[in-house]
Amino acid sequence: MSRVITIGPTPPEQLAYALARYSRSPDSIRASLDWVRAHDSSKFLESFYFQYGHASIADLGHLAVCFEGISEVAAIEIEDEQLWDGQARSSRYQDFSKSGFVTPPDFDAAQSAAYTAAGHALLAAYKEIHARASDHIAAALPRPESMKPDAYQRNIAARAFDVARYLLFLGVPTGVGQVTSIRTLERQIRRWKASPFAEIRDLGHEAASACAAPPACAWDEESSNLRVAPTLAKYVDPDPYPAQARDDLKLWAEQNLPAAAGLAVPKVDLIQPNELTAEIAATLLYPVTDRPFRELYELALSWPAARRDEVIDLALRSKPRRDELLREFRGGQFNYDMLIDIGAYRDMHRHRRCHQYRQEFVWSHGWDTPQTIIDAGLEPLYTSAMEEARAVAATLPQPGAQYLTPFGVRGRFLFKMDFAEAEYISKLRSGVKGHFSYRDIAWQMKERMMELNPSLGRLIDATPPWIEDPLVR
Repeated sequence: MSRVITIGPTPPEQLAYALARYSRSPDSIRASLDWVRAHDSSKFLESFYFQYGHASIADLGHLAVCFEGISEVAAIEIEDEQLWDGQARSSRYQDFSKSGFVTPPDFDAAQSAAYTAAGHALLAAYKEIHARASDHIAAALPRPESMKPDAYQRNIAARAFDVARYLLFLGVPTGVGQVTSIRTLERQIRRWKASPFAEIRDLGHEAASACAAPPACAWDEESSNLRVAPTLAKYVDPDPYPAQARDDLKLWAEQNLPAAAGLAVPKVDLIQPNELTAEIAATLLYPVTDRPFRELYELALSWPAARRDEVIDLALRSKPRRDELLREFRGGQFNYDMLIDIGAYRDMHRHRRCHQYRQEFVWSHGWDTPQTIIDAGLEPLYTSAMEEARAVAATLPQPGAQYLTPFGVRGRFLFKMDFAEAEYISKLRSGVKGHFSYRDIAWQMKERMMELNPSLGRLIDATPPWIEDPLVR
């Protein structure tokens, strides 16, 4: 008999029960599965997972969930989970000009009308820029004789989408498919229900309801009548702690931080902190300000220990006893602070072996303009579309106004990682098949490492952005 035993599709809670029992008895996995078929998994989970806090049990049951017709705002929040496996629809290979967009449910009629008009204007500019960029790119890159016409057209269209996507905005609809454990999904739903975005709060309630019901898409008849995760659905009250802590920290920053120093930092900045409490204090303040991480870290270094403790204690003030610490308490050997376009962030956001933090989506950092837009004479059209969207967004209430933020707008994002992950991202994302924006970011990651630690920087086999093969995908 083989020592490797695979298990067929099994409902998540029953699978968690079976594997938990298997680890706590001398029975084989077959006997454990037979046992679970004859017993109620919900009673077991309520006792050992929810009542006694044996959280590792909930890591044994995994489930696949898809989210359709959601905004990019919601997609970012769904994917903002380190223990996560999934994919979102790509903006590099699809035409979004006819996709419509998601309107924040908390807008009133006048706000919705202004947002709708601005959204249609952005998508019209997106469509025109894609068509004209395609012509420009095709003229600059004639089809090689060895390349089939359909493959050539796909490559040209994709390269043009790489340019046009700068006008897609956070309200465009997308889809996300994820596979997570019961524990991770529970944490997600509790966080979503406490979100400042009404769409995400609604999504949390919908996810809980879906878990309480049979699967919408069943693999076979046997599983079609079994509820997905009914016990989980009963224990997903909103988690107010992260939002409350951030509100407290934002108020503290407004009242206590000195005027911004206007510190000049590169687009991709690298800091290797050597004082842990200063790093934690700076990281706690980073998402609630619009300042570079280097400025916050140097400020925290200059403070007496009591002032750093004040920030840290404030972040803990509303923490329930059983809640985990905020992710900002996690340290990272190398801290990359990036002022990059949102589209590039969406690509970089996929990397899970690092700790990620972002500031609010704002217009104050300006936007990037792809070189192809300049070369094709499209800059007036592009700039006008951006300025019109910014003017409308300024009239809309927060946080819904963020839905009108195009991918080309810059934002601040902090990525903490070890050297192995820095090497992996730099090598992978700098390849010639990648989007030109994150290729440049990946190369700058190597450059900053060379400046900080040449012995490690030399080990990063990144491809310079000036090495191109534009008809390779």
